[in-house]
Amino acid sequence: MRWFHIEDLLPIEDELFGDERWSAGMFWNELALGHHYLVALDGERIVGYAGLAVTAPDEAWVQNIGVRKDAQRRGVGRRLLEALLAEAERRGAPKVLLEVAVDNGPAQRLYAEYGFEAVGIRRGYYQPSNTDALVMMRED
Repeated sequence: MRWFHIEDLLPIEDELFGDERWSAGMFWNELALGHHYLVALDGERIVGYAGLAVTAPDEAWVQNIGVRKDAQRRGVGRRLLEALLAEAERRGAPKVLLEVAVDNGPAQRLYAEYGFEAVGIRRGYYQPSNTDALVMMRED
């Protein structure tokens, strides 16, 4: 992902997350911090994006994965997740964590397929809906 992709992915962020969407500034900040971000393209159209932050010598966090609704169930999210896991491995981070809404069963099942297990709950994590987040982790 580059800075010029941000405006094109914001409608996807809005479609998926509504009031809990990330702002352009949040994505700019992620890029400025040097976090690893990807976009998935169908031609020149962005159909998905994902980000990874390596936060310690041996730990990485999946910051987000988003796939536009009309491109879901085509393996885009799976490929983005695989790319993030490969980047974590490349950077020497065997422990990868993420937060996912407790009511997002499809995402939780995908993460479980890749060895993620529930390790905690963050109460009221997503705002303004006050939805809890399930913290999931995998270790190589």
